[in-house]
Amino acid sequence: MSLANKLANERRSRLAAERLLELKQAELTAANRKLGRHALALTRQIGETQAEVATVRDENAKVKSDLSVAHEKVEIAERRLWHSIQTIQDGFAFFDADDILIGANSAYINAFDGLEEVGPGIHYMRILQLLTDEGLVNTGERRPDEWRAMMAERWLQPNPEAIIMRMWNNQYIKLIDQRGQGGDVVSLALNITSTVEYEAELKKARRRAEAANRAKSAFLANMSHEIRTPMNGVVGMADLLTDTPLDEEQRLYVNTIKSSGEALLVIINDVLDYSKIEADKLKLHPEAFDLERCVHEVVMLLQPIAREKGLALLVDYDLFLPTQFVGDPGRMRQVLTNLVGNALKFTASGHVLIRVTGVPDQSETRCAIHVTIEDTGIGIPEDKVDHIFGEFNQVEDEQNRQFEGTGLGLAITQRLIKLMNGDIWVESEDGKGSCFGFRIALELAGASEDGPPVLSDTLGHALIVDDREINRAVLEKQMSQLGLKVTSCASGAEALKRMSADIDLVLSDHNMPGMDGLELVEAIREEGWSEVPFLLLSSNASFAQSDPSFRHLQGLLQKPHPRQDLYAVLAELQGGAISVSVHGPDPADDHLSMTPSGAGDGRRLHIVPDDNPEPAPLSKDEDVTAPVDEENVPDTDTTKEGPRQAPGPRLMRVLAAEDNKTNQLVLRKMVKDLNIELHIANNGIEAVAAYSDFAPDLIFMDISMPKMDGKEATREIRKLEQASGVRVPIIALTAHAMDGDSDGILSAGLDHYMTKPLRKVSIHELVAKYCPTEVQPALPAQRSA
Repeated sequence: MSLANKLANERRSRLAAERLLELKQAELTAANRKLGRHALALTRQIGETQAEVATVRDENAKVKSDLSVAHEKVEIAERRLWHSIQTIQDGFAFFDADDILIGANSAYINAFDGLEEVGPGIHYMRILQLLTDEGLVNTGERRPDEWRAMMAERWLQPNPEAIIMRMWNNQYIKLIDQRGQGGDVVSLALNITSTVEYEAELKKARRRAEAANRAKSAFLANMSHEIRTPMNGVVGMADLLTDTPLDEEQRLYVNTIKSSGEALLVIINDVLDYSKIEADKLKLHPEAFDLERCVHEVVMLLQPIAREKGLALLVDYDLFLPTQFVGDPGRMRQVLTNLVGNALKFTASGHVLIRVTGVPDQSETRCAIHVTIEDTGIGIPEDKVDHIFGEFNQVEDEQNRQFEGTGLGLAITQRLIKLMNGDIWVESEDGKGSCFGFRIALELAGASEDGPPVLSDTLGHALIVDDREINRAVLEKQMSQLGLKVTSCASGAEALKRMSADIDLVLSDHNMPGMDGLELVEAIREEGWSEVPFLLLSSNASFAQSDPSFRHLQGLLQKPHPRQDLYAVLAELQGGAISVSVHGPDPADDHLSMTPSGAGDGRRLHIVPDDNPEPAPLSKDEDVTAPVDEENVPDTDTTKEGPRQAPGPRLMRVLAAEDNKTNQLVLRKMVKDLNIELHIANNGIEAVAAYSDFAPDLIFMDISMPKMDGKEATREIRKLEQASGVRVPIIALTAHAMDGDSDGILSAGLDHYMTKPLRKVSIHELVAKYCPTEVQPALPAQRSA
């Protein structure tokens, strides 16, 4: 090959190599650029990763710090909790689901008297074993194995009942165990030794209090007897003296003795009633009764007090409220007497109003009775109202130093109302009067009652005349409820001016200043109003009947009047009759008819006689036997011979067993006017002997007598009667008035009992009740008839 060719080839080879080098250089440059970009990306990624690592590192440090703080707090809480548990004086322990002790405070461990075995890790059953084996627990009547079995069975219950253990040192531990959902048990051992000892002391104190209460009741029963025995002589003799000829001065003295004795008996009854209520021995005796008549009985009893003080004693009994209910009439009278008597005592002028309303329930078998007693008396200061029902409390300030009393009346009344499941309250303004009210629910007796009369057009407009605003308000309401138009006047002179042709009826009070009711009817007749019926309302109806102006009346009502009397008068006025209603306490009183003096037209006069017997006792007094002191009274013959009897029926024979000479004398004088043969026995032994010899028709038996008391004598008499088959009525006489022995009295064979002081009218009623038909009448009235 030529050199030129060689040079050309070499030049071509060099150019190719250069081009290849350039190409490789370009590839290397591209690779370097790519590697640079990748390195840059990797650097950024490494930086981000490093930042994340730093963040995680910081967070881990914070978490570690938080965990450390939380751990410290947990340790502090655990230390505090455990310290708190350790400071608890009662035992506290934890058991796991396998009944292994996890932990317990010192109080729990110390109960085991230093046994080293008792600590965390011990099994509960081993604890029971140690308690009995070491004599740490008093198992009582159970054997140790029986006690452990009982405790083990209790422990396995889902909710173990609390149990009390008596320890060896007379400490009492109450175990309260609570099982959790995982089976763990928290056990609390309470030391209740002080509580047990306190309860034991309370039981002892209660026994002492009950013994003291029994002693107090016995003391009150004995004091009742000791006081009532001489009071029987005082009140009985004073009662008998009123039936003898006396001048005015002597009658004043006798009435003072009698009223003072009866006032003392009221105080005794208050104390005894409060004692019975306090001892929860007072019981209600429900029966059917007439509530309206009950209210009027109380009014009749207290009317003399109101009349003496010049007070108006008013009754506003809702005309549409039933009157027949089931309840304890004796206690109802007692409540009303306490409240109304209290109102009269603290009222110097004005009136006392008894307002009775009520709302039957939906079943119409019961009725909510609402009774208020309003007065215009001294009132009660605001700071004393809340204490007025307390024991021995009164309105204690200078203005009432003149008022006497035990301070028990309202306390007894409140207890009685609560016993009837009712409420009592008082509203009062000092110096302006008070209003006592009570609300009780009573069952309706179901007896049919006469409703208000249907008045004709002849009685469409009534003119009411009364100087007292409260009287007019009551009458206005009653007449409006009956459908009458009402016009009211405060005086007779005003009534004369307002008389007109459309007045169909005049209702006027009797005693009014200036012109009384009788003077008003005289003036009305003189002015030519002769056909207008005139109804007079009087608190002294007998006095009104004796007045010459009585002939002008068409009706006369005793104040306050029951609504049935008002109904009867209005019904008869429509028929042109003259009606005089002077109500008594007994609904069975006979009605009499007569023609009044001067009433020449022969119009009928309707009279309900004002026979007011001795009021019924306000509570059921009962007898408790106790010895009786014999009075040093000159004795007389033990037998009173009966009057010389003519041929025919014999006299009634009455045997009286009484050891007290004064009471013998009182009884003799009370029956001196009776047509009977009386025999006195000084004790039960003489009474039994006299029963066989005297053959009495009636026996009055004192309960407390020496040698043989009245109940034992009655039992002996009843044994003797078994042979003859004849039963003689026996009436118990007792100076006791405490509850508790009435069943004993009646179970001994007595038929009835009377508390002392004895009442002459009651003795006469019993003699008349048990007088045999084949003997001469015992009462003088029966003989004259």
